[in-house]
Amino acid sequence: MAKITFIDVEGEARTVEAEPGSTVMEAAVRNGVPGIEAECGGACACATCHVYVEDAWREKVGDPEPMEEDMLDFAFDVKPSSRLSCQIRVREDLDGLTVRTPARQG
Repeated sequence: MAKITFIDVEGEARTVEAEPGSTVMEAAVRNGVPGIEAECGGACACATCHVYVEDAWREKVGDPEPMEEDMLDFAFDVKPSSRLSCQIRVREDLDGLTVRTPARQG
Protein backbone atom coordinates (compact mmCIF):
# COMPACT_ATOMS: atom_id res chain seq x y z
CA MET A 1 0.00 0.00 0.00
CA ALA A 2 1.09 3.54 -0.69
CA LYS A 3 0.22 6.47 1.55
CA ILE A 4 -1.13 9.60 -0.10
CA THR A 5 -1.66 12.88 1.72
CA PHE A 6 -4.38 15.29 0.59
CA ILE A 7 -4.11 18.85 1.89
CA ASP A 8 -7.18 21.07 1.60
CA VAL A 9 -7.24 24.86 1.15
CA GLU A 10 -7.44 25.32 4.93
CA GLY A 11 -4.20 23.35 5.33
CA GLU A 12 -5.82 20.28 6.87
CA ALA A 13 -4.00 17.12 5.84
CA ARG A 14 -5.58 13.69 5.44
CA THR A 15 -3.38 10.69 4.77
CA VAL A 16 -4.97 7.63 3.20
CA GLU A 17 -3.72 4.27 2.01
CA ALA A 18 -4.00 3.45 -1.67
CA GLU A 19 -3.59 0.13 -3.37
CA PRO A 20 -1.06 0.02 -6.22
CA GLY A 21 -2.89 -0.08 -9.53
CA SER A 22 -5.74 2.10 -8.28
CA THR A 23 -5.82 5.84 -8.92
CA VAL A 24 -5.31 8.73 -6.55
CA MET A 25 -8.94 9.70 -7.19
CA GLU A 26 -10.19 6.23 -6.25
CA ALA A 27 -8.23 6.39 -2.99
CA ALA A 28 -9.77 9.80 -2.24
CA VAL A 29 -13.32 8.63 -2.95
CA ARG A 30 -12.93 5.40 -0.96
CA ASN A 31 -11.71 7.39 2.02
CA GLY A 32 -14.16 10.28 1.81
CA VAL A 33 -11.55 12.95 1.14
CA PRO A 34 -13.34 16.30 0.85
CA GLY A 35 -12.69 18.34 -2.28
CA ILE A 36 -12.60 15.40 -4.70
CA GLU A 37 -15.99 15.18 -6.38
CA ALA A 38 -15.11 12.71 -9.18
CA GLU A 39 -18.38 13.25 -11.04
CA CYS A 40 -17.38 11.13 -14.06
CA GLY A 41 -16.08 8.27 -11.94
CA GLY A 42 -12.56 8.44 -13.30
CA ALA A 43 -13.23 8.47 -17.05
CA CYS A 44 -11.24 11.69 -17.63
CA ALA A 45 -14.49 13.31 -18.79
CA CYS A 46 -14.69 16.13 -16.24
CA ALA A 47 -12.32 18.10 -14.05
CA THR A 48 -13.82 17.45 -10.62
CA CYS A 49 -10.89 15.47 -9.26
CA HIS A 50 -8.36 18.24 -9.90
CA VAL A 51 -5.36 18.35 -7.57
CA TYR A 52 -2.04 20.16 -7.34
CA VAL A 53 0.92 17.79 -7.10
CA GLU A 54 3.55 19.00 -4.64
CA ASP A 55 6.74 20.09 -6.41
CA ALA A 56 8.86 17.31 -4.88
CA TRP A 57 6.58 14.74 -6.57
CA ARG A 58 5.95 16.31 -9.96
CA GLU A 59 8.73 14.52 -11.84
CA LYS A 60 7.88 11.13 -10.34
CA VAL A 61 4.15 11.55 -11.07
CA GLY A 62 4.82 12.77 -14.61
CA ASP A 63 3.10 15.17 -16.94
CA PRO A 64 -0.51 14.94 -18.07
CA GLU A 65 -1.34 13.24 -21.35
CA PRO A 66 -3.03 15.38 -24.06
CA MET A 67 -6.57 14.21 -23.17
CA GLU A 68 -6.02 15.14 -19.53
CA GLU A 69 -4.61 18.54 -20.56
CA ASP A 70 -7.79 19.16 -22.53
CA MET A 71 -9.95 18.36 -19.49
CA LEU A 72 -7.82 20.60 -17.26
CA ASP A 73 -9.09 23.52 -19.37
CA PHE A 74 -12.36 23.07 -17.45
CA ALA A 75 -10.72 23.04 -14.01
CA PHE A 76 -10.69 25.93 -11.55
CA ASP A 77 -7.39 27.79 -11.01
CA VAL A 78 -5.12 25.58 -13.11
CA LYS A 79 -1.41 25.75 -12.25
CA PRO A 80 1.70 24.05 -13.68
CA SER A 81 1.33 21.39 -10.96
CA SER A 82 -2.31 20.63 -11.85
CA ARG A 83 -3.33 17.05 -12.55
CA LEU A 84 -6.56 15.10 -12.60
CA SER A 85 -6.25 12.60 -9.79
CA CYS A 86 -8.11 9.99 -11.86
CA GLN A 87 -5.13 9.95 -14.20
CA ILE A 88 -2.46 9.35 -11.55
CA ARG A 89 -2.00 5.60 -11.17
CA VAL A 90 -0.76 4.58 -7.71
CA ARG A 91 2.59 2.79 -7.65
CA GLU A 92 4.78 1.70 -4.74
CA ASP A 93 7.27 4.48 -5.57
CA LEU A 94 4.50 7.05 -4.99
CA ASP A 95 4.35 6.12 -1.30
CA GLY A 96 4.27 9.48 0.51
CA LEU A 97 2.78 11.43 -2.40
CA THR A 98 1.31 14.77 -1.35
CA VAL A 99 -1.34 16.65 -3.32
CA ARG A 100 -3.42 19.72 -2.57
CA THR A 101 -7.06 20.21 -3.44
CA PRO A 102 -8.21 23.49 -5.00
CA ALA A 103 -10.67 25.89 -3.38
CA ARG A 104 -13.39 24.41 -5.60
CA GLN A 105 -13.74 21.92 -8.43
CA GLY A 106 -14.73 22.59 -12.03
